[in-house]
Amino acid sequence: MKKNGRPGAPRAVQVRFWEGVRSGLGVQEAGAAAGVGPVRAFGWFRQAGGVKSNGPRRAGGRYLSVGEREEIAVGLAAGESLRSVAGRLGRSPSTVSREVRRNSRGRRHYRALAAQGHAQHRAARPKTARLAGNDELREWVQARLKENWSPEQISVMVRREFPGRPEMRVSHETIYQAIYVQGRGALRRELAACLRTGRALRKPRRKDGERRGKIPGMVMISERPAEAEDRAVPGHWEGDLIIGAGHQSAIGTLVERSTRFVMLLHLPDGHGPGQVAAAMTEAMGGLPAAIRRSLTWDQGTEMSSHAQIALATDMDIYFCDPHSPWQRGSNENTNGLLRQYFPKGTDLAVHRREHLAEVADQLNSRPRKTLGWKTPARALDEFLAAAAA
Repeated sequence: MKKNGRPGAPRAVQVRFWEGVRSGLGVQEAGAAAGVGPVRAFGWFRQAGGVKSNGPRRAGGRYLSVGEREEIAVGLAAGESLRSVAGRLGRSPSTVSREVRRNSRGRRHYRALAAQGHAQHRAARPKTARLAGNDELREWVQARLKENWSPEQISVMVRREFPGRPEMRVSHETIYQAIYVQGRGALRRELAACLRTGRALRKPRRKDGERRGKIPGMVMISERPAEAEDRAVPGHWEGDLIIGAGHQSAIGTLVERSTRFVMLLHLPDGHGPGQVAAAMTEAMGGLPAAIRRSLTWDQGTEMSSHAQIALATDMDIYFCDPHSPWQRGSNENTNGLLRQYFPKGTDLAVHRREHLAEVADQLNSRPRKTLGWKTPARALDEFLAAAAA
């Protein structure tokens, strides 16, 4: 085999190199002992991901190394089970089983260097695109595209049409790539007109100017004071949005953690950062300072203006960890109660500010077991009266 126009090193040279590495020589010294230069020696070492030392392998590497493959070969020759070999390597049993199945004709025929060669051959890039290298499959796919089948329908039905032929398999993503990425040389660009969208280029999900990722300046919930965590002191709030049909409308929800007092934010003009900041400032600005201590929210982009809100309301704002709704348990429970008034899949923009106030009053007037059957409104009034005394 040639690489970059140069002949590859004989297998025996690679064997001598790896024997030197396993014996304790450095990479450069092992390369010199095998008769190759340091560039090629370090290239082999990096490509293989290093070799296994005398201790258990530290998990984390994605690909099996030559050393690990030799350990597999030795273990199988000694009659060990795949699970036992995997345990010594610190690998999943399925990883070892897949390695033996893919790179040999069975356990008795597994050889480390042959397996390494098979793996390197499969990993070589670039590869011929699947549709470009199979005329029959390409013609079958093109015929179905002309009949206005979707790539997903084609992917499923070609498997059913040719059940015993693994070469007649193609994923829907491969079909899209073959149409949109013309450098892959598989399907003609004009076939894009057969897709449901009719687009010749993919439309990015991200809107112009849209930013994805972390909100700048977030302070995480782990830094929230202990008094908020144990609900001992009122004034710590949880917030969120309940979303209407098609994500086109929303209502903001605020719940005080200690008294479970609820306030609803009227957002008739949208629920972007500007609208949420304005509604939040208006709602919180009318509260006594004693119950404006902190607010905890998820990492939704509607809170991108959190610094503005914190400055206007004199409150500390904390953000939950991703995918951790239990960190706002009171708010999640309240949102569930609110769906009785604002069902999912409905337009929430039709509700007037007065109606939102009525719903909040109903929730705040319900006796709560967690409050010793007090209502949230009474619990809040008692705290404010004690604070004023």
